[in-house]
Amino acid sequence: QVQLMESGGGSVQPGGSLRLSCVGSGAVYSQYCMAWFRQAPGKGREAMATIHSADHIRYYADSVKGRFTISLDNTRLTHTLQMNNLKPEDAATYYCAKGSPDISDGAFSCPTAPSGYDSWGQGTQVTVSS
Repeated sequence: QVQLMESGGGSVQPGGSLRLSCVGSGAVYSQYCMAWFRQAPGKGREAMATIHSADHIRYYADSVKGRFTISLDNTRLTHTLQMNNLKPEDAATYYCAKGSPDISDGAFSCPTAPSGYDSWGQGTQVTVSS
């Protein structure tokens, strides 16, 4: 199983930026998906962005489109989440995750449910306040 570790969380003012990184260790033998989830107190874990290892097709939650960018370095099993124009509602614990793609009619897509991921980082806190 792949081990994941996040870094880069912190506290910023509204409108600020943060860059989260997730470094993986362990062997990967097939196509995979990497994702960033977040969980605010009292809420469920929600996918913010996913990326597929082969074609780098990305998914973004509507709430972060145009502000967040996910990228993947396959050779290092590392992916990042660049977060710009942060809002107070972005405050949460952010988790990176690795999972397997779904296959439907011969097409691959990355899951957005937490159950689609089997490796998780420990989480990094993001605070957005003035």
